[in-house]
This record gives sequence, structure tokens and C-alpha cells, in this order.
Amino acid sequence: MSKSFEPLSPETEEIARHVVDSAFAVHHNLGPGLLESVYEACVAHELQKRKQQAERQVQLPVLYDGLRLDAGLRLDLWVEKKVIVELKAVEALQPVHTAQLLTYLKLSGCRLGFLINFNVEKIKDGIKRVIL
Repeated sequence: MSKSFEPLSPETEEIARHVVDSAFAVHHNLGPGLLESVYEACVAHELQKRKQQAERQVQLPVLYDGLRLDAGLRLDLWVEKKVIVELKAVEALQPVHTAQLLTYLKLSGCRLGFLINFNVEKIKDGIKRVIL
């Protein structure tokens, strides 16, 4: 069986629940219309309140031709080194945003990521879960 068909671990699912709960809390308190950096700081704070280690703006190197290159890729949030969270504050999520998250998942070796757009009336409409 391929790795992509294996269920996520209970630990990863628990982290995912904390990510979604944190996004709901931030959106409930702030609503849409702010910069991504504001949402990033607030979601990181909510995750830390939930005893989750959330690293911000983590450099993600690219392995190319046997070299480890800093190509300027940065993860918005890396939760417990298991879940990547890419935050947006855009009119609508685009396919390029999903492609970006998929690339981050492949390069990091993580299987689960969230694309969260805060520029929505209801946050449930702005959360996209992506599994490799």
C-alpha cells in the first residue's frame, strides 16, 4: 500500500484539530480584512495556548542536484514539525496556492497541510485541508 493511502496518525489528527480551532478563534475575534502577518501571529498565539509548538516563517530549503539551497521558501506556520499551515488574506484561494502548499509538503516530508484564507465571511469556507 502506498504511503498516501495510509491514514494520518492520531497525533497528526489532534494537531489538525488544534489548527482548525485556532483559525476559528482568530477569525471570530478579528474577522476578515487584516494582513496575513496579523493572522499568522494570532494563530501562532492560539496554537501556543493549546500547548502546540508553532514555528513561524520557517526556512524550507530546496534539495537540488545534491545541494541544499536556500531558495527563499518560508512556511507560515509549522506546527509540531508535522503540519504545515499556509495563511492567506485574499479574495479567493487560487490553484497556485494549493500548488504552493503541495510543494511545501513534498519538500518537508510532511503529509498534512492547511491552506487558510481569512478574507471570508465564514472561516469554514476559507479552510482547505491538503493531504499527501
